[in-house]
Amino acid sequence: MRAFRVAYDGRPFHGFQRQPDVPTVEDAIFDACRSLGVCDEDADPTAYAAAGRTDAGVSALAQTVAFECPNWCTPRALNSELPATVRAWAAADVPDDFHARHRPTRREYVYDLHAPSDAFDDDRAAAVLDELRGEHDFHNLTPDDWGTVRTIDGDLSRDGDFLVIRVEAGGFARELVRRLVSLVRAVASGAAPMEKVDDVLGSEHLEGPDGVPPAPPTPLVLTAVDYPAVEFEVDPEAAESTVRAFNERALADRIGWRVGSRIRDGVDSA
Repeated sequence: MRAFRVAYDGRPFHGFQRQPDVPTVEDAIFDACRSLGVCDEDADPTAYAAAGRTDAGVSALAQTVAFECPNWCTPRALNSELPATVRAWAAADVPDDFHARHRPTRREYVYDLHAPSDAFDDDRAAAVLDELRGEHDFHNLTPDDWGTVRTIDGDLSRDGDFLVIRVEAGGFARELVRRLVSLVRAVASGAAPMEKVDDVLGSEHLEGPDGVPPAPPTPLVLTAVDYPAVEFEVDPEAAESTVRAFNERALADRIGWRVGSRIRDGVDSA
């Protein structure tokens, strides 16, 4: 059994988990395994499991998948059949009873929230995160009906016009991080009072305008998944391929921002 660290840009995909008739990250991984002969055509890799099921548009640095495969199936071998938006970059041999989803001791997400300092109060944002730390029933920050009691930790820092919000836990309910970000944004921008946090953590179910919607998915990245006694070895060639692929995507985004800004400013000044 072998586990792989996988990075991907989630924007072209309809989430990580396989779905009918739409592209997903899992589909790309399965297609690569079939092309390499790791599994039969129309079959999934044996004993396959993944650390998490990120939503449509959410990206990852350290998604982790594990399955039975030959020794020659390395990150660079997978990358030979994966699209540039999905890159394996490290691997580890793991016991036969290893389960990528059930074994993590910690998962970490980072969200880059566009929050110009002239419109957001960083102290209020930090105060919200302080109240959310620890064990709570987060039933008002997820559509899930069970598994809503979680213990989370995290911090935030300012990077120019962005607040970088880092959240970690053993596991997360659906949309928990994105709704947490929405709550931080609402209170820090003055759109909601600080007491809103108490309402969210209370036992009463909040609906409609009183509820907390999820923040957009694209600024969210799964940055870490930790397993006890598992040491991943970076594949230098695969890591270089990953850096190169995502550098090209970052450059394309910067160029797109420049073009969009030029058009915006030109129309605004006309």
